[in-house]
Amino acid sequence: MNFRKSVFFTILALGVLALALAIPSRAIVVAQQPTGSIPTVTGTPSGPMVSVDPSLEQIDVYAGPSSHNYPAIGVLFTGIKVPALGRAREDNDWIMIRYEGVPGSVGWVYALYVSLTGVVGNLTLPLVDSPPTPTPATTPQINPTLAARYVPTSAATRLATFTAPAPLAIPTFADQTQRSNRIPIGLLIFIFAAVGVLGTIISFMRGR
Repeated sequence: MNFRKSVFFTILALGVLALALAIPSRAIVVAQQPTGSIPTVTGTPSGPMVSVDPSLEQIDVYAGPSSHNYPAIGVLFTGIKVPALGRAREDNDWIMIRYEGVPGSVGWVYALYVSLTGVVGNLTLPLVDSPPTPTPATTPQINPTLAARYVPTSAATRLATFTAPAPLAIPTFADQTQRSNRIPIGLLIFIFAAVGVLGTIISFMRGR
C-alpha cells in the first residue's frame, strides 16, 4: 500500500514538472533609457520691447487703445518684457504689444505705465489703426409700461395772457439854478450900510 502511494506521488511530481517545462516563460525586457539632456534653444528678442514701470506691480492690458471703449483682456506684470508692435494712430499714448493667449495675440497698454526699450535713434513705432469697438452682447431696452409708473408726466397748461403794464410816468423838475431879475436883499443892505458910513464920515469932517 505504501509502495503504491510512493509511485502515485512520484508520477504526480513528474507530471507537474513536465507541465512547468512545457509552458514558455516570458522574458521581461527593460528598455534602456537614454542618458544626457536635450539641448534647448533660446532666442534673444530683438526690436522694441515694453516692460511695466518698476513703480507698478502690474497693469491692465486692453483689447484696444482705450480703457472706456475696450474691455480688459489680461494683465502685464513687472519684470516681463513683450514686443512692442506699434502706436495708436488716433492716440499716441497707447502702445500695441504682442500678448499671447488672446484672439490675434495682440493687446494694448497705456504708454505712461510702461518703459519702451530697443528704439534706436529717432526711429519710432509704426502707427496702427485702432480695432473696431466690441458690440455689446445685449442692448438695454426700457419697458414703456414700467417707465410710465415712475416717470411723472405733467398735463400741458395754457400760459397766462400777457398784459402790458401802464406807461411809466417820469417826473420833471424845474431848474433852480436860473437867476432872477430882482436885486438880492443882501446887496441892498450892504449898499445902505456903506451910504450910512459915508454920511457919518462926512458929518464928522464938517464938525471939525
